[in-house]
Amino acid sequence: MAQANRIIKKYPNRRLYDTEISSYITLEEVRQLVLDGEHFEVRDAKSGEDLTRSVLLQIISEHEEKGQPMLSPQLLSQIIRFYGDSLQGFMGPYLERSLQVFLDQQQQFRSQLNSLMGQTPWSLLNELTERNLDAWKSMQRGFLDTASQAQPASQPTRPGTPGKKPG
Repeated sequence: MAQANRIIKKYPNRRLYDTEISSYITLEEVRQLVLDGEHFEVRDAKSGEDLTRSVLLQIISEHEEKGQPMLSPQLLSQIIRFYGDSLQGFMGPYLERSLQVFLDQQQQFRSQLNSLMGQTPWSLLNELTERNLDAWKSMQRGFLDTASQAQPASQPTRPGTPGKKPG
């Protein structure tokens, strides 16, 4: 049976109401729900519109402003450039898969670090880095292959370039 989503209502005064515990909660408490792996939706209290993405983006924005940011201005600029691009639809899934590969490698690293048995942490880190790099290259190749297939198959020959000679 599918797990029911926890519903959080957002009111016009920007307060968040968790219907499961019948109490108002803060953005930090919503962040804790994410960390705990809870499934939830944030809905506008009046219209019922799904506001989950905007609340999650607000949490990211607040955490980017304090401490060590994860998203550099260059990375954010590159993401912005993908909006409206013909490959925009590929970017979200590509980033999700990349992050999942990273998380899988991180989990594998942690479990292997706990059972070192004579290996030095550096040799283990080097081995994991090489495997992660191979997986990353493979994923990039797949992304580029998919992108190249989305391009038109034949390009018209321009004058002065090798191709068919007029007969």
